[in-house]
Amino acid sequence: MGNRGMEELIPLINKLQDAFSSIGQSCNLDLPQIAVVGGQSAGKSSVLENFVGRDFLPRGSGIVTRRPLILQLVNNKAEYAEFLHCKGRKFVDFDEVRQEIEAETDRITGSNKGISPIPINLRVYSPNVLNLTLIDLPGMTKVAVGDQPPDIEHQIRDMIMQFITRESCLILAVTPANMDLANSDALKVAKEVDPQGLRTIGVITKLDLMDEGTDARDILENKLLPLRRGYIGVVNRSQKDIDGRKDIRAALAAERKFFLSHPSYRHMAERMGTPHLQKALNQQLTNHIRDTLPGLRSKLQSQLLSLEKEVEEYKNFRPDDPTRKTKALLQMVQQFGVDFEKCIEGSGDQVDTAELSGGARINRIFHERFPFELVKIVFDEKELRREISHAIKNVHGVRTGLFTPDLAFETIVKKQIHKLKEPSLKCVDLVVSELTTVVRKSSKKLSSYPRLREETERIVTTYVREREGKTKDQVLLLIDTELSYINTNHEDFIGFANAQQRNIVNKKRAIPNQVIRKGWLTLNISIMKGGSKEYWFVLTAESLSWYKDEEEKEKKYMLPLDNLKLRDVEKGFMSTKHIFAIFNTEQRNVYKDLRQIELACDSQEDMDSWKASFLRAGVYPEKDQVESEEAAPADSFSMDPQLERQVETIRNLVDSYIGIVNKTIRDLMPKTIMHLMINSVSAQPFRFKGDLLCHFLHDDVKVRGSI
Repeated sequence: MGNRGMEELIPLINKLQDAFSSIGQSCNLDLPQIAVVGGQSAGKSSVLENFVGRDFLPRGSGIVTRRPLILQLVNNKAEYAEFLHCKGRKFVDFDEVRQEIEAETDRITGSNKGISPIPINLRVYSPNVLNLTLIDLPGMTKVAVGDQPPDIEHQIRDMIMQFITRESCLILAVTPANMDLANSDALKVAKEVDPQGLRTIGVITKLDLMDEGTDARDILENKLLPLRRGYIGVVNRSQKDIDGRKDIRAALAAERKFFLSHPSYRHMAERMGTPHLQKALNQQLTNHIRDTLPGLRSKLQSQLLSLEKEVEEYKNFRPDDPTRKTKALLQMVQQFGVDFEKCIEGSGDQVDTAELSGGARINRIFHERFPFELVKIVFDEKELRREISHAIKNVHGVRTGLFTPDLAFETIVKKQIHKLKEPSLKCVDLVVSELTTVVRKSSKKLSSYPRLREETERIVTTYVREREGKTKDQVLLLIDTELSYINTNHEDFIGFANAQQRNIVNKKRAIPNQVIRKGWLTLNISIMKGGSKEYWFVLTAESLSWYKDEEEKEKKYMLPLDNLKLRDVEKGFMSTKHIFAIFNTEQRNVYKDLRQIELACDSQEDMDSWKASFLRAGVYPEKDQVESEEAAPADSFSMDPQLERQVETIRNLVDSYIGIVNKTIRDLMPKTIMHLMINSVSAQPFRFKGDLLCHFLHDDVKVRGSI
């Protein structure tokens, strides 16, 4: 057992564990401990009961352990148990211990097989145990049963991860011998957090239930899946033995006899069985505590100094001093302003790695969502040509015009510019929505003071709405400015001479072989043709290629972008992915014998972003055709050659001028929104503080009641 100082290590950690459980928090200290992990019916409960020599854990079908059980074993002459939640009461009958565990579990989780991360602390005193502390965690499951929530598997996994991800936690991975070790849930999660196997102790149960002619010798000799701390085999009581209340001492004797008599295990019998497992865990936990103690002591001392300094500040604190309340209010509101600005500007204490937020989402609206909406408006080819044809004819009236009329060009251009109002206002709405989300996120630190948080959100959101109105007025003014004067002398405008020679449809892409975007997408095809699968896609200015993985060594296919367009695809009934399709406008196959390929993204944001990337490559969205097209007069498109040339000329002129307008609007929209809304809101912390102080200190609302 070692010297007395080492023997006192485990009881010392037990006292800390009890103290933290009593106050309901860990003080950010990761105490050295052993967590028991395994699938349901792996034999975890039997191992723990064999340690104690008593039946005291709940048993049954499904999830029985629904809260972490911190089991502290203390070597003692008398045998009894104590719970932290009912101090002073000694349990001598271990059937009552089981009943108390079940009652305490139901008190927090209810009786619907739900789970809770709040632990139960049980201390067992017995002459049959060595000093040892274990945390029994719920068994991992795959399927929800009864009234369990459908995500029970993820809930249990998350709870287990809360314990075993800590470097100070040893992992007791329990796996039944009649299961393939490669399928062990316990070893799988242990390997995720401890890939080198430095903190994992393997326990192989149910060795007596293996098929005849098979054994676990390679596993127990640490050859198959090596762990630094090795494997220990145990033989627990069968369900028949448990139901028949077979004495645990007799079961331990039978276990000993099994290892001594089995030809595959007799050479290692001294290193197998429950007594050896208990000694090994006692020694390993003691050594582990000894190794982690210096860091634990250092962290405790630094926290103690910090607390003492804080206590010193509050020695002269007077609760009725109104200046302190005012100062506290100012500090909290100032912190809100700092958090808001950091979320928008992109700096902060905590950077979200799961999804885009704040300023990044607004940036995506400016440079991906808004340009995509603009392009969708312009490229409705058939309808545009029909409008140009009607405009030319109406300008000429009863006469047949020899020249392309300027008025038709201006009329069509103004109609197209009018269409910019809707996406521009929608862009403002999207930014307002994101700003509102940022306000709510930044006010989370005020959640302890609900009225202060509510009032802060109200004042800032009201100001955002005020700026929204002014921003929309300015955006509409930008569009009206473009409508007021059609500048055909613009340096980028092609003019009539060039318009007659230009071919918009077959214009060359600017930068060949330029890589526009890379990323993972799911290629949706039928099961008969290979099924849906994720590939690494590379989009250039000329082609779309996909590879087996991001190393780009094994190319699966390359699709030229000529004559390709995008169309939306409705999500399937059970699908969570967002889907869009690529097809050839000339009705040719795009991949194998498929007329279109469907690409699936995990979120709407990813889909919008990919669509915007395809726009940059010159692949535009399909336009819904007017349903009444077939019912239109027969002469709608029966143009004579001269009228056809005029339509083509104006079409090219309109495309050139709208390109100029789009470029201007794309540039000015973000600037307008930033100046009139985002920068204006970020620059208002002093105004917000003044409004809040006025509300809480002067409007008959006492600060004490509000914060």
